[in-house]
Amino acid sequence: MSIDNASAQDNHEKPVFQFDRHAANYRDNFLDITQEMHSKCPMAWSDTHGGHWVAAGGDEVFALARSADISNDHDLKGVRRGYKGIMIPTAERASGVRGGILEMDDPEHREFRAVLNPYLSPAAIKKWVPLIDEVIRASLDEKIESGKIDFIDDLANIVPAVITLAMLGIPVVKWSVYCEPVHAAMYTPPDSPDIARIGELHRAMGLDLLTNLHQIRENPRPGMVDAIARATVNGEKPDDLELLGVLSLLIGGGFDTTTALTSHALEWLSQNPDQREILSRERDTMLDSATEEFLRFFCPTPGDGRTFSADGELGGVEFKEGDRLWLSWAMANRDPELFDDPNTVDLERTANRHFSFGLGVHRCIGSNLARTVFKRMLVAVFDRMPDFTCDPEGTVHYDSIGVIQGMRHLPATFTPGPRLGAGLDETLEKIQLIVDEQGLAAPITAQK
Repeated sequence: MSIDNASAQDNHEKPVFQFDRHAANYRDNFLDITQEMHSKCPMAWSDTHGGHWVAAGGDEVFALARSADISNDHDLKGVRRGYKGIMIPTAERASGVRGGILEMDDPEHREFRAVLNPYLSPAAIKKWVPLIDEVIRASLDEKIESGKIDFIDDLANIVPAVITLAMLGIPVVKWSVYCEPVHAAMYTPPDSPDIARIGELHRAMGLDLLTNLHQIRENPRPGMVDAIARATVNGEKPDDLELLGVLSLLIGGGFDTTTALTSHALEWLSQNPDQREILSRERDTMLDSATEEFLRFFCPTPGDGRTFSADGELGGVEFKEGDRLWLSWAMANRDPELFDDPNTVDLERTANRHFSFGLGVHRCIGSNLARTVFKRMLVAVFDRMPDFTCDPEGTVHYDSIGVIQGMRHLPATFTPGPRLGAGLDETLEKIQLIVDEQGLAAPITAQK
């Protein structure tokens, strides 16, 4: 990949960079590509995937993400402007359902978000911490005596899934029904021979989600499904497909992003045991800054698509209404104009205004939950598996980092220790009783 000056002249000085974030070349050469774009074309055009702009520089991403002339809308029915939402290229599996509030513009986006905010505020998340810790404890107990764990399968996949379903009002025992298809949708390329099996898993998940929506509509129980089922937006009741899109976004955002962040942090800490020891020892003062730095450096969601809703100009580059745009949160996070020594992990970095949760009105609604679950998992591993060593031979990263920068497997060994309580299945039964009896999934505004 390189700057094509001849093409730039042919396109009326349009800077051109043949950028394909789904390609193995981008995954393997992310740093070189990012540095070249920052130095030569922080805003460039790529002919890949039907043609789209790429914003790589921090200033460019900041300005465009907050612009009133940028649309998230996915007009599935072709009744507005025909915009294609946040995926470039548009995912085949998303051809019939919008991607929740991330594919809505205001006022529709704002009204849906207002329905969900009472469930995801800092105060709302705080009440879940005891249950988060209990799921973590049980997950680690399943492996603690063996001295071996896959941090993905045995911890980082389980905890976000269980807690997200509990907050939705879906039985937590169903976590495995949802977990595999959500992650597989990210790591399975469309030409994989496994795609048919993944499709079946997705259909089973979708059917279960729709069943829960109908059940809760008829017999309400606390949770975000109930809130969405009762929502009125723009004076109308959204249809079930619209509601499924909103719920699927909450599930995908709650599952895969936190898993991706946790896995990369644990891998890095295994590779840097001196830093792991310092962070564990100084957690009271360093954990917050370390969390933000892992978010910045490993950026679980590398970017989002947008559409220009009006002609415009930025830094001498002109855009046309309808042009597609990729806002690269991951590349902006490495901009040397914004971050000192951006390609080094600094666990005590200050003023870390990273882009990993997005910017503007569409900033990640689940950021409070992601931070909390990540920190609780990290601290528990420090306390119970302090000498863990990840196995690079068994580690499997996603083939593409175009949608989620994640891992499929992260095996590790450690000095065995004692169990502290019941196993995962028994613990999930207990957690479900607590959620039901205490009405824990109700919005914070309804809590005494």
